[in-house]
Amino acid sequence: MPVKKIWSIDHACGHAVEADLSDRAADRRAGYARWLASRDCAECWRASKSQDSVSLAEWLAHKRAEEAAEAEAWAEQYRMPPLEGSDRAVDWAARCRHQLVTAAYTVLVAEGDMEESAWQAIEEAVRPLTRAGWWIDNREADPADLPELLEAAGEADHPTENPHF
Repeated sequence: MPVKKIWSIDHACGHAVEADLSDRAADRRAGYARWLASRDCAECWRASKSQDSVSLAEWLAHKRAEEAAEAEAWAEQYRMPPLEGSDRAVDWAARCRHQLVTAAYTVLVAEGDMEESAWQAIEEAVRPLTRAGWWIDNREADPADLPELLEAAGEADHPTENPHF
């Protein structure tokens, strides 16, 4: 007698469905049917995912708005100039700049051995970097590397003459 292909599944959500498991190997149908029974039916699963994605989208929008407000307040407090680029890039880069510079301050000054006077030089080097793309490109940099990144950015703005070109 062949192994059955149509299985009655009583899902965790309480719905019962007839599932065609003929596309599964005969020796895997029973295990798959048990697994299906431990889950919500497809309709309930889709409904829960659409609710999750709405709440996730709302949460993300709220989080981005908070980050943008923090970055704006920080930029005003420390007299950071506006960034240049598309509106979307500027919004993103402002958050990146805020996060990288504040994390660098924590690592280098608050938790490290850098003096406030040395930090002032770093802060001054941050101000001329107004290209949004620079901040986006360096968003994942180690905060401790900020002084070196700023130095490299300064050299790019004022390249030394190369006699080979």
